Amino acid sequence: MISKRIAENVIEAAMATGGDFAEIFMEDTRKNNVSLTDGKLETAAANRIHGAGIRVFNGLNSVYVYTNDTGEEGLIRSARQAAQAIRAGGRHQPLPLRGSLAANIHPISVLPGDVPGQKRANLVHRAYDAARAGGESVSQVRVNLGDVDQEVYIVNSEGLMVGDRRVYTRMGISVVASDGKENQTGFVGPGAMMGYELFETRVDVERAAREAARTACVMLSADQCPAGVMPVVIDGGFGGVIFHEACGHSLEATAVARGNSEFCGKMGKQVASPIVTAIDDGTIANEWGSLNIDDEGTPTTRLVLIEKGILKNYMIDKLNGRRMNMPVTGSARRQSYSFAPTSRMRNTFIAPGEHDEDEIIRTMGDGLYARQMGGGSVNPATGEFNFAVTEGYLVKDGKIDRPVRGATLIGKGSEVLMRIDRVGKKMWMAQGVCGSVSGSVNTNVGQPMIRVTQMTVGGR
Repeated sequence: MISKRIAENVIEAAMATGGDFAEIFMEDTRKNNVSLTDGKLETAAANRIHGAGIRVFNGLNSVYVYTNDTGEEGLIRSARQAAQAIRAGGRHQPLPLRGSLAANIHPISVLPGDVPGQKRANLVHRAYDAARAGGESVSQVRVNLGDVDQEVYIVNSEGLMVGDRRVYTRMGISVVASDGKENQTGFVGPGAMMGYELFETRVDVERAAREAARTACVMLSADQCPAGVMPVVIDGGFGGVIFHEACGHSLEATAVARGNSEFCGKMGKQVASPIVTAIDDGTIANEWGSLNIDDEGTPTTRLVLIEKGILKNYMIDKLNGRRMNMPVTGSARRQSYSFAPTSRMRNTFIAPGEHDEDEIIRTMGDGLYARQMGGGSVNPATGEFNFAVTEGYLVKDGKIDRPVRGATLIGKGSEVLMRIDRVGKKMWMAQGVCGSVSGSVNTNVGQPMIRVTQMTVGGR
C-alpha cells in the first residue's frame, strides 16, 4: 500500500520539528452486510474504508492526524500538520526501514470477496426459518450477517514496516417472543476471525437461531426476579462480560497510566480469589478477538493478567508504556485509521478451574443462576457495575426452581473477584464489540461457570 521511499519521506516530515517517534497506519478495508427482518431482505450493503493516520510523539505528548488522501503529497501534508502541532525543537533520526509481512497464525480458507450474494442470502434465510420454528410465541426475527476484510500497513521511526490482513465474519440473530402484552428478546451472535468457512466448521446457523428463540420464549413465561443479597452462579461464555467490563477495562493502561483504575499500584498483590486466573490472549487461532499483530505492529501475545489471584500484568500500548515505564504487550488496537490506538482487550477470559458444574449449583443453597448475561454499565475507576441478566433462574436448596426475568447484578469488580469460591472445568467464549477511546473493536469474553458467594441482585 505504500512504498519504502514514500514511507521514509513521510516519517522524515513527521519528525521534522523534533518529534522523537513517528508512525504511519494505513488501512484498506472492505465490509459487507446483509440483514433480514420478518423474512424480507432489508439491507444488502458493501462499503470500503481507505485512509491513513500519522502519529507523532514528543515524550508523553502525542499528536494524531488522519486522512483519506493516501498519495505521497497527501501523506506528507498530514505529516507536516502533525509535526507543526508537536514543535519540540531538536532533531531525532529515524532508523532504516525493514519491510515484512506479519506471520499469519489465523489461516483463512473462504475469503468474503469470493462469496456470492446468493450464499449470504441463503444463510440468513436458513437462520430466519429456524428461529421462526422455535416457538408459537415468536413474533419477530431479525438476522444480520457481516464480514470484514482489512489490510493494514504500519510503519514507524524505529524501523518497523509491516503489513497484515485480518478477516472477520459474524452472524447476529435476534428473536422477539410476545404474548400480546409483553415482549422478551433472545440473541445469539457467533463470529470468528475466519471467512465463510465459519459456517462449515464452527457455526450451525439453525442451532444458533433455535437457541435465540428458546431464550425469548422461556423468558416470556418467567416470573419477576426477587431482589436481595444472595449467592449467584454465572454461566460461561458471555457471562465473562462482567470480568471484561468491571475488571478488564481497569487493567488496560488507558486507565492505569492516568491513575483512573482500582488496580493502580497493585502489581504483585492479591486482587482476586486464589482460584481465579484471568488471561487476555490474542494468539488463539481464528478467535473473534485474535490478531497477528496489534495496531502498532507489535506481535500479538498471550498475557496472564491475574494468576491464582495475584495481579501479574496490565495491557499496555506504546504511549501509555512511556507513561508507566513498562514494555508494550501487543494490546494496542483501534477501530480504523481515523482513531489513534490505545490498550484494549482481545480474547479476555477467566481460565478453567477444577470444580464440577453440577456441584457448583447443588451446594449453593438458595440463590440466582445467571445463565445468560446482557449489557450494563461500569465505572472503570471504581469497578462499580450494573449488568442485566437476560436469562436467569432461581435456585432453591441447590436445585434450579424456575426462570425469572428482570434481574440485574450490582457490585464492584474487585469485590466480586475476591468472592469467587467455585470455578468450573469447562470454559467457552462469546463474541462482542467493545467501545473505548480508540473506537469499537472485536473482543471475545469468556469464562467457565463461576460462583460468587454474595452479590446484590436487583429485581422486584
